[in-house]
Order: sequence, then structure tokens, then C-alpha cells
Amino acid sequence: MVVVSRNFRRLALFACVLGYGQTPAPEVNSQDVQPTFTTRANLVLVRVVVRDKAGRANGTLQKEDFQLFDKGKPQVITKFSMETSEGRKVSAAVPASVGSTVTSPGEKAPPIPPDRYVAYVFDDVHLNFGDLAYVRKVAATHIAESLPASSRAAIYTTSGQTMLEFTDDQAKLQDTLLRIQPRGRMSQPGSECPDMSFFQADLIFNKNDTSALQAATSDAMQCAQLEQGGQSAAQSMAQAAASRVVMMGETETRLSLKLLGDVVRRMSALPGQRSVVVVSPGFLVLDNNRTEELDLIDRAIRANVTIGGLDARGLYALVPGGDASNSSITAGNPASLNAKTRYMRDSAMMEQDVLGELADGTGGNFFHDSNDLAAGFKRVAALPEYYYVLGFAPQNLKFDGSYHSLKVSLKSPTGLTLQARRGYFAPKHEVDAAQEAKREIEETLFTRDEWHDIPVELHTQFFKSSDVAAKLSILARIDVRQLRFRKADGRNLDTLTVVAGVFDRNGNYLSAIEKTVDMHLKDESLANKLGAGITVRSAFDVAPGSYFVRIVVRDAEGQKMAALNGAVEIP
Repeated sequence: MVVVSRNFRRLALFACVLGYGQTPAPEVNSQDVQPTFTTRANLVLVRVVVRDKAGRANGTLQKEDFQLFDKGKPQVITKFSMETSEGRKVSAAVPASVGSTVTSPGEKAPPIPPDRYVAYVFDDVHLNFGDLAYVRKVAATHIAESLPASSRAAIYTTSGQTMLEFTDDQAKLQDTLLRIQPRGRMSQPGSECPDMSFFQADLIFNKNDTSALQAATSDAMQCAQLEQGGQSAAQSMAQAAASRVVMMGETETRLSLKLLGDVVRRMSALPGQRSVVVVSPGFLVLDNNRTEELDLIDRAIRANVTIGGLDARGLYALVPGGDASNSSITAGNPASLNAKTRYMRDSAMMEQDVLGELADGTGGNFFHDSNDLAAGFKRVAALPEYYYVLGFAPQNLKFDGSYHSLKVSLKSPTGLTLQARRGYFAPKHEVDAAQEAKREIEETLFTRDEWHDIPVELHTQFFKSSDVAAKLSILARIDVRQLRFRKADGRNLDTLTVVAGVFDRNGNYLSAIEKTVDMHLKDESLANKLGAGITVRSAFDVAPGSYFVRIVVRDAEGQKMAALNGAVEIP
């Protein structure tokens, strides 16, 4: 007997047990729950790319070849895997030995699933018009020539004002590129008196740097045409300007990091390879924004998203004192000119560094100091052929949110270089086992990998109620006799979590239903009556079209997983 509670907000579902009769007390209880996933865990993951002198990724190393240090202390690597850019690609068709797809008459062949997603993020907040116009043109050619049928591309901007979700429609991609414009409030040099960069303003406002303040005061004397007696007024102007610039700069930095975080979260719901190409001159990340940056790296690693950076300025040439828009301010003042030039140089290096950190931390490429942006797009959009994922549980970890520096090295590094994340922030609370299980299920749902630790068959059915509406059913038949049960009070106990997900033809996540199946089986039921297994059905309201489906099954006692892919075309 099966008891089903219907508490899912969208659909009333049921689970059936094949071969079961009525019993006084239910041996199997199934219930629907709202999927609520979390992405935090105490296990620290470090993605590492190892390259030889020619820049080729190395895929021959073992766990014993690596050393990992947390705050200088060696750590035990408890998780190790070597991944390839190809991954474990599987077709959407369900193998006959695993399951089959039950179709209706006249159904078309299942669609080919996309297996690669590339999000192009244009930093319209920090890019000036000239750099943006040129890189936009190069990007248009790159996307037109390098988007195969099995890939989907999306376009985002850090301002959030120009967006296009994942698609293979070239006309929409090209049109969206043409609509990207500079949106930053700090992109007009020479409009303030005194004019200063975010970097110089941070030195004045946050670090109390007297040299930076003196240089800004000298600029204020000139741009406001003050006499020598106006020193105090000029200093007040410089301090006020620093306050305004810091406020605007921090706002734009948070805007950029938030958008990138949103893109990573969005891509975590896509089944396949995932990479982000950040097109930007870079931007300054202050100390109080470092948590957001490192959280972004951590989230990308857990979501298997690679972030690459392309410095859209190309071969950057530093103009002493600034370009024609503001160079007159420092004319005739060598000390002020030298100071401003130094701040510009240091600022450019620090702004660029955030792109390098995102690439190093997630296994991506960082392209800079070159005008061959076509080659840059090709390199940054490509995934490393091999990369390693190292995991460790920090020893004596304090849940205080403190920063931990990381270092990864090789015991025999001859001729090899490493690319890895540089640190992380400790969590502020411990993650329990239930949260960890939900995270594991979520990560498995949003991949294309198949797992067969539990014998499961996947079937799909659909029924069209009209020309514009259909009911899609996903059925998972599970052979429970292969599970590891816990014996208690003469019963065999285990709990299954079954998640069914539906994705559109571009791989965009549409919906998921999570069910839990609590089993309290008698020995005779397990041995005889469940020979056909149990079948869990999930039903979705959809429109006619092409869909990819996925089933993930996890048992609580053995902590084994099964994951299967399917596809259906509803005419």
C-alpha cells in the first residue's frame, strides 16, 4: 500500500508500487516536497589547472602529486578528481539497458541536447565607449563563427540593462550585442574637480594617504583656479571628491560582482559544460568587497562554472597624467603629474587583478596585454582540456567568517605551472548532513552525467489536452532490492529522494519535483512482492515542444546515486 501526501504547490502527483496489495500498515510512504537546495558546505574545493611550458593542460597527475596548504598549514586532501573539458557526455536518448521512452503516435525524434553553455558578460559599467565599440565588433564575429549546434550562448551586461538568455539564435545574439552601451557613472574623466580615480579616492578616504590627498589638493587648486591662500578650500574639495568617488566606485564594484554571481547561479541550473567570459577592463575590489569576490569563486567551483577574463583595453598604454580629457589639470605641475601617473599605473594593475583571480580560482583563462582580441575570445571561451578538483576539510576550522589563504603546489613541479584559487572565507556556521545531501542532489540534477549506482529505469509519457497544452509524465522505476537497508523492529528501512527535472530545448531549467519515499519493508515484501520494483511518477504541465528531462535518485542508507537523461518531443 502506498500513502501519498499532495503538498506540492503546482501539481498533484502520485507514486505507485508495482505488485503491491493492501496491508494493514503501509510499508512504503511517498510524499512530495518543495525542492529547497543549498550550496554551502564545509568541504573546501580547489580547482587546479596544471600546464606545461607550452601552455598545454596536464592530465596525468595523481592526488599524491599535490600539496595543499591552508594558512601555511598542510592539509589532507580528502577529495580528488581529474576532469576533462569533454566530461562524461551522454546522449539524451535513454539506453535500452537502462530504460526507454514511451511515446505517443506521431512523436518526432528526440532533440539533440546542448552540451555547452557560454555566457558573455560585458562590463558596460567600467568600459569606455571606444573600447566597448571595438570589443563588441570582435565579439560579434567570434560568436557568429564559433557557436556549434550543440552550444548555447547568452549575453549579459553588468548594469543589467542589456540581456539575452541562452539561445542559438544568431540574429538575436547579434542584435543584443549592438545594443550594449557604456553605463558607468565614472566613465567621464575630467568632469569632476578635482578629477581622481577610484584607486586614488580609496587611498584618501579609506587609507588616509597624505601623499594622495596632497596630489588631489594640488589638482583642486588648478581646476578651481584657486590662489595660494585657498589651500584649505582645495583640500576640502579633494576630500569631498574622494568620498563621492569611493561611494560610486563601491556601488559599481558591487553591481559587477552581483551580476556575475547571478550569472553563475543562473548557469548552475543548466545541464552541461558552463563557462563565463567576462569582457572588462577590470575593476577595483576593496577589502570590504573581498568576501563577495571569494564567495563568487566558491559558488562557481561548486556549480562547475569556469570564469575567464578578457581585458578589453588590449595592449594598454598609460598616458602620463591621463588623456586629452584631463591632462591639462596637471600641466605645469610635475609633482602632481608624477603622482597621478603612479596612481593610474597602480590602479590599472589592481583593476586587472580581479580578472586574473576569477580565472585562477575557477580554472579559466585570463587574456590581457594584447590587441589580438579575436584570439583572446577564442582562448578565454575555451575550457582547459584537463583540470583537477581537490577537496579538504580544514583542520580545527573556526566558523567565524575569517579569511584563509590557500596555496597549492606540486611535489615535483619541474616544467609545470599551477593555476588555483588563492583563498576562501570560513563559513559562519556548520552545514548539517541534510543540507549536504540536498547540495549533492542539486549538483547532480544540473549536470549531464549519468550515474547507475542504483538500478533505475527512466520512462516518459505525454498526453495532449489541446493544441497548446500537454501533460508530461516522468516515471522512475527503481529496483529497491539492490539498496542497502537498515534493519529495525523486523523491518527494512531506507529513504529514497527522487527528483525529476524538465529543461527546454536550450537547456534552460523549467521546473523540478522532489519526492521522498520512506520504506519500512517486511522481509517477505522485499524478497517477493517488490520483484518489479517501485515506480515514482512526476507530472508537469507543459506546452508542445522539445524538452530534456532528468531523474536523480539518492538513498539515505547507502548514500548511492542514480542519474538518467531523457528527451521528448511533443508535437
